[in-house]
Amino acid sequence: VQLQASGGGLVQTGGSLRLSCKVSGIIFRILRMAWYRQAPGKQRELVADITGGGSTDYADFVKGRFTIFRDNVKNTVYLQMNSLQPEDTAVYYCALFNGNYWGQGTQVTVSS
Repeated sequence: VQLQASGGGLVQTGGSLRLSCKVSGIIFRILRMAWYRQAPGKQRELVADITGGGSTDYADFVKGRFTIFRDNVKNTVYLQMNSLQPEDTAVYYCALFNGNYWGQGTQVTVSS
């Protein structure tokens, strides 16, 4: 099983980024997928998750700004991040919601 995340980068406050996570080696369409993040000196936290059927849930600190969605043909889960703030700076990880498999992380840096 492999999870390959991409799309991080440096953006100014108020900007947008879209993260992608390509999943292989497992039946993607039935998986509950998630994005987590970890800022320096802080614990990893759940950002958003999406079921195989497309139901979503978000952490309060990203509601209204981030959108998680998936393409079951491309075996890819996405995180569209809008209105980014400096406090969103972190390494973002895609993973199975149950934590069994993780991607390598992609750095998101929001400058003030």
